[in-house]
Amino acid sequence: MAEDEKNPAREIITAYAQAHFRYFRTADGTVYAQRNGHPVARPIRSQGTTGSHRQELLVGLYKDGRGVFNGTSMKEALDLIEALALTEEVQAVHIRVAPGFDGATWLDLGRSDGLSVRIHPTGWDTVVPDPREVCWRRTQLTGELPVPVKDTDGKGIDLLLRLTNFTDAQTECLAIAWLIGCLGPGVPVPAPFLTGPQGAGKSTAGRMMVRIVEGMSGDLRRAPKDEENLVAAVAAGWVTALDNLSHMTPDLSDAMCCIVTGAESVKRALFTDGDVHRSAYRRPLLLTGIDVGVIRPDLAERLLPLRLERPKVRRTEAELWAEYAEVLPMVLGSLLDLTVKVRAAEAETPTDLRMADFAHLCAQLDAATGFGALAAYRTSLDDLNDDVIEGDLLAQTVLRHAETIEPGGAQRMTSTEWLHCLGRLYGGDDFRTLPKGWPTTGKVLSDRLKRLQPTLAARGVLIDSGRDHGGRYLLMARPAPAPTHEQPELG
Repeated sequence: MAEDEKNPAREIITAYAQAHFRYFRTADGTVYAQRNGHPVARPIRSQGTTGSHRQELLVGLYKDGRGVFNGTSMKEALDLIEALALTEEVQAVHIRVAPGFDGATWLDLGRSDGLSVRIHPTGWDTVVPDPREVCWRRTQLTGELPVPVKDTDGKGIDLLLRLTNFTDAQTECLAIAWLIGCLGPGVPVPAPFLTGPQGAGKSTAGRMMVRIVEGMSGDLRRAPKDEENLVAAVAAGWVTALDNLSHMTPDLSDAMCCIVTGAESVKRALFTDGDVHRSAYRRPLLLTGIDVGVIRPDLAERLLPLRLERPKVRRTEAELWAEYAEVLPMVLGSLLDLTVKVRAAEAETPTDLRMADFAHLCAQLDAATGFGALAAYRTSLDDLNDDVIEGDLLAQTVLRHAETIEPGGAQRMTSTEWLHCLGRLYGGDDFRTLPKGWPTTGKVLSDRLKRLQPTLAARGVLIDSGRDHGGRYLLMARPAPAPTHEQPELG
Protein backbone atom coordinates (compact mmCIF):
# COMPACT_ATOMS: atom_id res chain seq x y z
CA MET A 1 0.00 0.00 0.00
CA ALA A 2 1.37 3.45 -0.96
CA GLU A 3 2.38 5.71 1.89
CA ASP A 4 -0.14 8.39 0.83
CA GLU A 5 -2.96 5.85 1.08
CA LYS A 6 -2.08 5.14 4.72
CA ASN A 7 -2.26 8.83 5.71
CA PRO A 8 -5.59 10.64 6.18
CA ALA A 9 -6.38 13.05 3.37
CA ARG A 10 -6.11 16.07 5.66
CA GLU A 11 -2.52 15.17 6.51
CA ILE A 12 -1.61 14.87 2.82
CA ILE A 13 -3.11 18.28 2.12
CA THR A 14 -1.43 19.85 5.17
CA ALA A 15 2.00 18.45 4.29
CA TYR A 16 1.67 19.59 0.67
CA ALA A 17 0.51 23.07 1.73
CA GLN A 18 3.37 23.60 4.16
CA ALA A 19 5.90 22.44 1.56
CA HIS A 20 4.67 24.80 -1.18
CA PHE A 21 3.27 27.82 0.69
CA ARG A 22 4.24 30.22 3.41
CA TYR A 23 1.53 31.08 5.96
CA PHE A 24 1.44 34.19 8.13
CA ARG A 25 -1.07 36.44 9.84
CA THR A 26 -1.76 40.16 9.74
CA ALA A 27 -2.24 42.42 12.76
CA ASP A 28 -6.01 41.88 12.67
CA GLY A 29 -5.58 38.09 12.85
CA THR A 30 -6.35 37.26 9.19
CA VAL A 31 -4.25 34.34 7.94
CA TYR A 32 -2.71 34.59 4.46
CA ALA A 33 -1.05 32.07 2.18
CA GLN A 34 1.87 32.99 -0.06
CA ARG A 35 3.30 30.62 -2.65
CA ASN A 36 7.03 30.12 -2.05
CA GLY A 37 9.02 32.82 -3.85
CA HIS A 38 5.92 34.74 -5.00
CA PRO A 39 4.88 38.14 -3.55
CA VAL A 40 1.08 37.74 -3.94
CA ALA A 41 -0.75 36.58 -0.82
CA ARG A 42 -4.33 35.34 -0.50
CA PRO A 43 -6.52 34.98 2.60
CA ILE A 44 -6.91 31.25 3.22
CA ARG A 45 -10.62 31.74 3.90
CA SER A 46 -11.22 33.75 0.72
CA GLN A 47 -14.00 32.53 -1.55
CA GLY A 48 -13.52 35.35 -4.07
CA THR A 49 -13.53 35.01 -7.82
CA THR A 50 -9.96 36.35 -8.06
CA GLY A 51 -8.67 32.92 -7.02
CA SER A 52 -8.87 31.56 -3.49
CA HIS A 53 -6.17 29.64 -1.66
CA ARG A 54 -8.48 26.62 -1.57
CA GLN A 55 -8.51 26.64 -5.37
CA GLU A 56 -4.70 26.94 -5.42
CA LEU A 57 -4.37 23.87 -3.25
CA LEU A 58 -6.88 21.81 -5.24
CA VAL A 59 -5.16 22.60 -8.54
CA GLY A 60 -1.67 22.02 -7.14
CA LEU A 61 -2.55 18.69 -5.59
CA TYR A 62 -4.18 17.50 -8.80
CA LYS A 63 -1.36 18.62 -11.12
CA ASP A 64 1.31 17.10 -8.87
CA GLY A 65 -0.48 13.74 -8.86
CA ARG A 66 -1.54 13.80 -5.21
CA GLY A 67 -5.21 13.25 -6.05
CA VAL A 68 -8.56 14.96 -5.81
CA PHE A 69 -9.87 15.62 -2.31
CA ASN A 70 -13.35 16.26 -0.99
CA GLY A 71 -14.51 19.35 0.84
CA THR A 72 -14.39 17.83 4.31
CA SER A 73 -10.71 16.91 4.02
CA MET A 74 -9.85 20.34 2.65
CA LYS A 75 -11.77 22.09 5.45
CA GLU A 76 -10.06 20.04 8.16
CA ALA A 77 -6.64 20.74 6.62
CA LEU A 78 -7.29 24.48 6.34
CA ASP A 79 -8.56 24.61 9.93
CA LEU A 80 -5.28 23.07 11.11
CA ILE A 81 -3.16 25.33 8.87
CA GLU A 82 -5.00 28.40 10.14
CA ALA A 83 -4.48 27.41 13.77
CA LEU A 84 -0.75 26.85 13.17
CA ALA A 85 -0.39 30.16 11.29
CA LEU A 86 -1.80 32.14 14.20
CA THR A 87 1.45 31.43 16.03
CA GLU A 88 3.59 32.69 13.15
CA GLU A 89 5.05 36.17 12.67
CA VAL A 90 2.85 39.15 11.84
CA GLN A 91 3.26 40.78 8.43
CA ALA A 92 1.24 43.43 6.61
CA VAL A 93 -0.36 42.97 3.20
CA HIS A 94 -0.74 45.85 0.76
CA ILE A 95 -2.88 46.83 -2.21
CA ARG A 96 -1.06 48.51 -5.11
CA VAL A 97 1.59 50.47 -3.13
CA ALA A 98 3.74 49.42 -0.19
CA PRO A 99 6.72 50.56 1.87
CA GLY A 100 9.92 48.59 1.42
CA PHE A 101 13.39 48.35 2.91
CA ASP A 102 15.99 51.16 2.91
CA GLY A 103 13.49 53.95 2.24
CA ALA A 104 12.11 52.37 -0.94
CA THR A 105 8.46 52.04 -1.91
CA TRP A 106 6.83 49.54 -4.25
CA LEU A 107 4.17 49.73 -6.95
CA ASP A 108 2.30 46.54 -7.84
CA LEU A 109 1.89 46.18 -11.61
CA GLY A 110 -0.91 43.65 -11.03
CA ARG A 111 0.78 40.96 -13.14
CA SER A 112 0.49 37.23 -12.52
CA ASP A 113 4.30 36.92 -12.35
CA GLY A 114 4.47 39.43 -9.47
CA LEU A 115 6.66 41.92 -11.37
CA SER A 116 6.60 45.24 -9.49
CA VAL A 117 8.32 48.63 -9.49
CA ARG A 118 10.80 49.49 -6.75
CA ILE A 119 11.03 53.26 -6.28
CA HIS A 120 14.00 54.74 -4.41
CA PRO A 121 15.48 58.27 -4.29
CA THR A 122 18.40 56.85 -6.27
CA GLY A 123 16.23 55.43 -9.08
CA TRP A 124 13.52 52.90 -9.95
CA ASP A 125 13.49 49.44 -11.48
CA THR A 126 11.08 46.61 -12.28
CA VAL A 127 11.75 43.45 -10.23
CA VAL A 128 9.86 40.73 -8.39
CA PRO A 129 10.04 41.72 -4.69
CA ASP A 130 11.24 39.45 -1.92
CA PRO A 131 8.05 37.97 -0.40
CA ARG A 132 9.28 38.85 3.09
CA GLU A 133 9.66 42.51 2.11
CA VAL A 134 6.37 42.99 0.26
CA CYS A 135 3.15 40.98 0.31
CA TRP A 136 0.64 42.04 -2.32
CA ARG A 137 -3.06 41.49 -1.89
CA ARG A 138 -5.13 41.31 -5.05
CA THR A 139 -8.87 41.97 -5.48
CA GLN A 140 -11.21 42.30 -8.45
CA LEU A 141 -10.31 46.01 -8.50
CA THR A 142 -6.59 45.32 -8.98
CA GLY A 143 -6.00 45.95 -12.67
CA GLU A 144 -2.81 45.23 -14.60
CA LEU A 145 -0.41 48.06 -15.39
CA PRO A 146 1.98 48.02 -18.35
CA VAL A 147 5.70 47.73 -17.75
CA PRO A 148 6.87 51.36 -17.57
CA VAL A 149 9.33 52.73 -20.11
CA LYS A 150 12.71 53.97 -18.91
CA ASP A 151 14.58 57.10 -20.03
CA THR A 152 11.51 58.96 -21.33
CA ASP A 153 13.07 62.42 -20.84
CA GLY A 154 9.76 63.63 -19.41
CA LYS A 155 7.86 63.08 -22.66
CA GLY A 156 5.20 60.99 -20.94
CA ILE A 157 4.06 63.90 -18.76
CA ASP A 158 3.68 66.10 -21.85
CA LEU A 159 1.69 63.35 -23.60
CA LEU A 160 -0.67 63.06 -20.62
CA LEU A 161 -1.28 66.80 -20.37
CA ARG A 162 -1.94 66.95 -24.11
CA LEU A 163 -4.79 64.47 -23.66
CA THR A 164 -6.41 66.41 -20.80
CA ASN A 165 -8.06 69.84 -20.72
CA PHE A 166 -6.72 71.48 -17.57
CA THR A 167 -7.16 75.23 -17.68
CA ASP A 168 -3.60 76.34 -16.88
CA ALA A 169 -0.10 75.27 -15.86
CA GLN A 170 -0.84 75.70 -12.13
CA THR A 171 -3.69 73.20 -12.33
CA GLU A 172 -1.48 70.81 -14.31
CA CYS A 173 1.30 70.89 -11.71
CA LEU A 174 -1.19 70.16 -8.91
CA ALA A 175 -2.50 67.15 -10.88
CA ILE A 176 1.07 65.89 -11.27
CA ALA A 177 1.77 66.41 -7.55
CA TRP A 178 -1.31 64.34 -6.70
CA LEU A 179 -0.20 61.50 -8.99
CA ILE A 180 3.22 61.47 -7.32
CA GLY A 181 1.50 61.41 -3.94
CA CYS A 182 -0.51 58.35 -5.00
CA LEU A 183 2.76 56.41 -5.33
CA GLY A 184 3.64 57.04 -1.67
CA PRO A 185 1.93 54.71 0.84
CA GLY A 186 2.65 57.03 3.77
CA VAL A 187 1.57 60.34 2.22
CA PRO A 188 -2.05 61.48 2.73
CA VAL A 189 -3.04 63.42 -0.37
CA PRO A 190 -6.02 65.77 -0.80
CA ALA A 191 -8.84 64.63 -3.05
CA PRO A 192 -8.78 66.23 -6.52
CA PHE A 193 -12.18 67.65 -7.45
CA LEU A 194 -12.30 67.85 -11.25
CA THR A 195 -14.75 70.57 -12.14
CA GLY A 196 -15.62 72.72 -15.12
CA PRO A 197 -18.44 73.43 -17.57
CA GLN A 198 -20.52 70.68 -19.12
CA GLY A 199 -18.54 68.93 -21.84
CA ALA A 200 -15.12 69.78 -20.36
CA GLY A 201 -14.10 66.12 -20.19
CA LYS A 202 -14.09 65.82 -16.41
CA SER A 203 -14.93 62.12 -16.37
CA THR A 204 -12.42 61.37 -19.13
CA ALA A 205 -9.62 63.25 -17.35
CA GLY A 206 -10.56 61.50 -14.09
CA ARG A 207 -10.32 58.08 -15.74
CA MET A 208 -6.94 58.97 -17.23
CA MET A 209 -5.54 59.99 -13.86
CA VAL A 210 -6.90 56.89 -12.12
CA ARG A 211 -5.68 54.48 -14.82
CA ILE A 212 -2.09 55.64 -14.47
CA VAL A 213 -2.11 53.96 -11.06
CA GLU A 214 -4.88 51.36 -11.40
CA GLY A 215 -4.48 50.18 -15.00
CA MET A 216 -6.91 50.29 -17.91
CA SER A 217 -9.60 48.49 -15.90
CA GLY A 218 -9.75 51.36 -13.39
CA ASP A 219 -12.92 53.39 -13.66
CA LEU A 220 -15.14 55.97 -11.98
CA ARG A 221 -18.07 54.97 -9.77
CA ARG A 222 -21.25 56.46 -8.49
CA ALA A 223 -21.08 57.52 -4.84
CA PRO A 224 -22.46 54.76 -2.58
CA LYS A 225 -25.60 55.57 -0.63
CA ASP A 226 -24.12 54.76 2.78
CA GLU A 227 -20.77 54.82 4.53
CA GLU A 228 -20.53 51.03 4.90
CA ASN A 229 -20.63 50.44 1.14
CA LEU A 230 -18.20 53.30 0.58
CA VAL A 231 -15.70 51.82 3.05
CA ALA A 232 -16.03 48.38 1.40
CA ALA A 233 -15.28 49.86 -2.04
CA VAL A 234 -12.36 51.89 -0.68
CA ALA A 235 -10.78 48.93 1.14
CA ALA A 236 -10.77 46.77 -2.02
CA GLY A 237 -8.67 49.12 -4.15
CA TRP A 238 -6.12 51.90 -3.96
CA VAL A 239 -7.58 54.95 -5.76
CA THR A 240 -11.32 55.51 -5.28
CA ALA A 241 -12.90 57.75 -7.93
CA LEU A 242 -16.48 59.04 -7.57
CA ASP A 243 -18.09 60.50 -10.68
CA ASN A 244 -20.61 63.26 -11.32
CA LEU A 245 -21.23 64.40 -7.75
CA SER A 246 -24.03 66.96 -7.54
CA HIS A 247 -24.77 66.87 -3.82
CA MET A 248 -22.77 65.93 -0.75
CA THR A 249 -24.56 64.93 2.44
CA PRO A 250 -22.88 65.63 5.82
CA ASP A 251 -22.35 61.88 6.33
CA LEU A 252 -20.67 61.47 2.91
CA SER A 253 -18.55 64.57 3.57
CA ASP A 254 -17.36 63.17 6.91
CA ALA A 255 -16.64 59.76 5.33
CA MET A 256 -14.52 61.41 2.62
CA CYS A 257 -12.50 63.25 5.27
CA CYS A 258 -11.79 59.92 6.95
CA ILE A 259 -10.77 58.28 3.66
CA VAL A 260 -8.27 61.03 2.86
CA THR A 261 -6.55 61.26 6.24
CA GLY A 262 -7.19 57.72 7.52
CA ALA A 263 -9.61 55.99 9.87
CA GLU A 264 -10.60 52.58 11.13
CA SER A 265 -13.96 50.84 10.75
CA VAL A 266 -14.98 48.29 13.36
CA LYS A 267 -18.04 46.06 13.04
CA ARG A 268 -19.21 42.78 14.51
CA ALA A 269 -17.80 39.72 12.81
CA LEU A 270 -20.42 37.52 11.16
CA PHE A 271 -21.85 34.63 13.17
CA THR A 272 -20.12 35.72 16.37
CA ASP A 273 -21.24 37.44 19.57
CA GLY A 274 -18.06 39.01 20.88
CA ASP A 275 -15.61 39.16 17.97
CA VAL A 276 -15.19 42.17 15.68
CA HIS A 277 -13.75 42.85 12.25
CA ARG A 278 -11.37 45.79 11.93
CA SER A 279 -10.76 47.62 8.67
CA ALA A 280 -8.18 50.41 8.65
CA TYR A 281 -8.00 52.51 5.52
CA ARG A 282 -6.44 55.62 4.03
CA ARG A 283 -6.71 55.94 0.28
CA PRO A 284 -6.30 58.50 -2.51
CA LEU A 285 -9.72 59.82 -3.48
CA LEU A 286 -10.78 61.56 -6.72
CA LEU A 287 -14.08 63.36 -7.40
CA THR A 288 -15.68 64.84 -10.50
CA GLY A 289 -18.70 67.11 -10.88
CA ILE A 290 -19.90 70.55 -11.93
CA ASP A 291 -20.98 71.70 -8.47
CA VAL A 292 -21.57 69.90 -5.16
CA GLY A 293 -23.25 72.80 -3.40
CA VAL A 294 -22.11 73.89 0.05
CA ILE A 295 -18.70 72.45 1.04
CA ARG A 296 -18.07 71.83 4.72
CA PRO A 297 -14.89 73.46 6.09
CA ASP A 298 -13.22 70.20 7.19
CA LEU A 299 -13.64 68.70 3.71
CA ALA A 300 -12.47 71.92 2.03
CA GLU A 301 -9.08 71.49 3.73
CA ARG A 302 -8.81 68.07 2.10
CA LEU A 303 -9.86 69.00 -1.45
CA LEU A 304 -7.73 69.90 -4.45
CA PRO A 305 -9.86 71.72 -7.06
CA LEU A 306 -8.69 71.05 -10.64
CA ARG A 307 -10.59 73.03 -13.24
CA LEU A 308 -10.96 71.92 -16.87
CA GLU A 309 -12.14 73.74 -19.98
CA ARG A 310 -14.06 72.53 -22.99
CA PRO A 311 -11.75 71.12 -25.69
CA LYS A 312 -11.46 73.06 -28.92
CA VAL A 313 -11.35 69.86 -31.00
CA ARG A 314 -13.53 66.83 -30.23
CA ARG A 315 -12.24 63.27 -30.67
CA THR A 316 -13.99 59.92 -30.62
CA GLU A 317 -13.76 57.77 -27.50
CA ALA A 318 -12.14 54.95 -29.47
CA GLU A 319 -9.44 57.21 -30.89
CA LEU A 320 -8.75 58.90 -27.56
CA TRP A 321 -8.41 55.71 -25.52
CA ALA A 322 -6.39 53.94 -28.19
CA GLU A 323 -3.82 56.72 -27.98
CA TYR A 324 -3.93 56.71 -24.19
CA ALA A 325 -3.29 52.94 -24.00
CA GLU A 326 -0.37 53.37 -26.40
CA VAL A 327 1.32 56.13 -24.39
CA LEU A 328 0.51 54.80 -20.88
CA PRO A 329 3.84 52.92 -20.49
CA MET A 330 5.71 56.14 -21.29
CA VAL A 331 3.42 58.22 -19.03
CA LEU A 332 4.05 55.84 -16.13
CA GLY A 333 7.80 55.83 -16.82
CA SER A 334 7.95 59.64 -16.84
CA LEU A 335 5.92 59.81 -13.62
CA LEU A 336 8.34 57.39 -11.95
CA ASP A 337 11.33 59.41 -13.17
CA LEU A 338 9.80 62.57 -11.73
CA THR A 339 8.91 60.80 -8.47
CA VAL A 340 12.55 59.80 -7.99
CA LYS A 341 13.70 63.41 -8.51
CA VAL A 342 11.05 64.76 -6.14
CA ARG A 343 11.88 62.33 -3.34
CA ALA A 344 15.56 63.17 -3.63
CA ALA A 345 14.90 66.93 -3.45
CA GLU A 346 15.25 68.77 -0.15
CA ALA A 347 12.62 71.30 0.90
CA GLU A 348 11.19 72.75 4.09
CA THR A 349 7.80 71.53 5.28
CA PRO A 350 5.17 74.30 5.45
CA THR A 351 3.76 74.34 8.98
CA ASP A 352 0.61 76.40 8.35
CA LEU A 353 -1.29 73.97 6.11
CA ARG A 354 -3.50 71.08 7.24
CA MET A 355 -2.24 68.57 4.65
CA ALA A 356 1.40 69.15 5.60
CA ASP A 357 2.70 65.99 3.87
CA PHE A 358 1.20 67.04 0.54
CA ALA A 359 2.41 70.62 1.02
CA HIS A 360 5.92 69.26 1.59
CA LEU A 361 5.60 67.14 -1.56
CA CYS A 362 4.62 70.29 -3.49
CA ALA A 363 7.68 72.07 -2.07
CA GLN A 364 9.89 69.14 -3.16
CA LEU A 365 8.31 69.23 -6.62
CA ASP A 366 9.13 72.93 -6.85
CA ALA A 367 12.72 72.29 -5.76
CA ALA A 368 13.07 69.59 -8.41
CA THR A 369 11.30 71.35 -11.29
CA GLY A 370 10.46 74.96 -10.42
CA PHE A 371 6.77 74.36 -11.21
CA GLY A 372 5.32 76.57 -8.44
CA ALA A 373 3.09 73.82 -7.08
CA LEU A 374 3.11 75.06 -3.46
CA ALA A 375 1.91 78.53 -4.44
CA ALA A 376 -0.79 76.96 -6.62
CA TYR A 377 -1.86 74.76 -3.70
CA ARG A 378 -2.16 77.78 -1.40
CA THR A 379 -4.22 79.60 -4.03
CA SER A 380 -6.56 76.62 -4.40
CA LEU A 381 -7.11 76.48 -0.64
CA ASP A 382 -7.85 80.21 -0.60
CA ASP A 383 -10.45 79.73 -3.33
CA LEU A 384 -12.04 76.90 -1.36
CA ASN A 385 -12.25 79.14 1.72
CA ASP A 386 -14.18 81.63 -0.41
CA ASP A 387 -16.55 78.83 -1.46
CA VAL A 388 -17.12 77.81 2.16
CA ILE A 389 -17.86 81.40 3.21
CA GLU A 390 -20.19 82.02 0.28
CA GLY A 391 -22.21 78.96 1.24
CA ASP A 392 -22.35 79.63 5.00
CA LEU A 393 -24.44 82.56 6.28
CA LEU A 394 -23.04 82.17 9.79
CA ALA A 395 -19.47 82.57 8.52
CA GLN A 396 -20.48 85.69 6.60
CA THR A 397 -22.13 87.15 9.71
CA VAL A 398 -19.10 86.42 11.90
CA LEU A 399 -16.83 88.19 9.41
CA ARG A 400 -19.18 91.20 9.37
CA HIS A 401 -19.09 91.39 13.15
CA ALA A 402 -15.31 90.96 13.21
CA GLU A 403 -14.99 94.19 11.23
CA THR A 404 -16.15 96.04 14.37
CA ILE A 405 -13.21 94.66 16.34
CA GLU A 406 -10.01 96.70 16.21
CA PRO A 407 -6.93 94.88 14.89
CA GLY A 408 -5.20 93.36 17.88
CA GLY A 409 -8.44 93.38 19.87
CA ALA A 410 -10.83 90.69 21.02
CA GLN A 411 -14.34 90.15 22.34
CA ARG A 412 -15.38 87.52 24.85
CA MET A 413 -18.95 86.34 25.56
CA THR A 414 -20.81 83.18 26.40
CA SER A 415 -22.07 81.12 23.50
CA THR A 416 -25.65 82.18 24.26
CA GLU A 417 -24.66 85.85 24.20
CA TRP A 418 -22.88 85.31 20.88
CA LEU A 419 -26.02 83.60 19.55
CA HIS A 420 -28.14 86.68 20.29
CA CYS A 421 -25.43 89.09 19.06
CA LEU A 422 -24.97 87.36 15.70
CA GLY A 423 -28.72 86.73 15.34
CA ARG A 424 -29.49 90.44 15.75
CA LEU A 425 -26.73 91.33 13.29
CA TYR A 426 -28.19 89.03 10.63
CA GLY A 427 -31.93 89.39 11.17
CA GLY A 428 -32.40 92.45 13.35
CA ASP A 429 -34.59 92.24 16.43
CA ASP A 430 -37.08 90.02 14.58
CA PHE A 431 -35.53 86.57 15.02
CA ARG A 432 -38.24 85.03 12.85
CA THR A 433 -36.26 86.13 9.80
CA LEU A 434 -33.33 83.86 10.63
CA PRO A 435 -32.72 81.32 7.85
CA LYS A 436 -33.20 77.58 8.06
CA GLY A 437 -30.15 75.92 9.56
CA TRP A 438 -29.21 78.89 11.73
CA PRO A 439 -27.94 77.76 15.18
CA THR A 440 -30.80 77.52 17.66
CA THR A 441 -28.80 77.13 20.89
CA GLY A 442 -25.47 78.32 22.23
CA LYS A 443 -24.11 74.77 22.12
CA VAL A 444 -24.97 74.41 18.42
CA LEU A 445 -23.37 77.79 17.71
CA SER A 446 -20.22 76.78 19.58
CA ASP A 447 -19.94 73.55 17.58
CA ARG A 448 -20.48 75.37 14.27
CA LEU A 449 -17.81 77.94 15.08
CA LYS A 450 -15.33 75.22 16.00
CA ARG A 451 -15.92 73.65 12.58
CA LEU A 452 -15.45 77.06 10.91
CA GLN A 453 -12.23 77.87 12.80
CA PRO A 454 -9.77 77.13 9.94
CA THR A 455 -11.87 79.04 7.40
CA LEU A 456 -12.25 82.09 9.65
CA ALA A 457 -8.57 82.02 10.62
CA ALA A 458 -7.66 82.22 6.93
CA ARG A 459 -9.60 85.52 6.87
CA GLY A 460 -7.88 86.92 9.95
CA VAL A 461 -10.52 86.04 12.56
CA LEU A 462 -9.56 83.72 15.42
CA ILE A 463 -12.12 81.79 17.44
CA ASP A 464 -11.13 80.30 20.78
CA SER A 465 -12.94 78.89 23.79
CA GLY A 466 -12.17 78.60 27.47
CA ARG A 467 -13.51 78.63 31.00
CA ASP A 468 -13.14 81.09 33.89
CA HIS A 469 -14.92 81.72 37.17
CA GLY A 470 -17.97 82.88 35.23
CA GLY A 471 -18.25 79.70 33.17
CA ARG A 472 -17.44 78.81 29.57
CA TYR A 473 -16.88 81.50 26.96
CA LEU A 474 -16.09 82.03 23.27
CA LEU A 475 -13.42 84.48 22.24
CA MET A 476 -13.36 86.26 18.87
CA ALA A 477 -10.11 88.07 18.05
CA ARG A 478 -8.45 89.92 15.18
CA PRO A 479 -4.65 89.61 15.37
CA ALA A 480 -2.66 92.75 14.81
CA PRO A 481 -0.99 92.94 11.40
CA ALA A 482 2.61 91.80 11.35
CA PRO A 483 5.04 94.74 11.49
CA THR A 484 6.75 95.63 8.26
CA HIS A 485 10.47 96.28 8.41
CA GLU A 486 11.20 99.20 6.12
CA GLN A 487 14.70 99.57 4.79
CA PRO A 488 16.30 102.89 5.85
CA GLU A 489 17.00 105.34 3.09
CA LEU A 490 20.61 105.68 2.14
CA GLY A 491 21.79 109.22 2.21
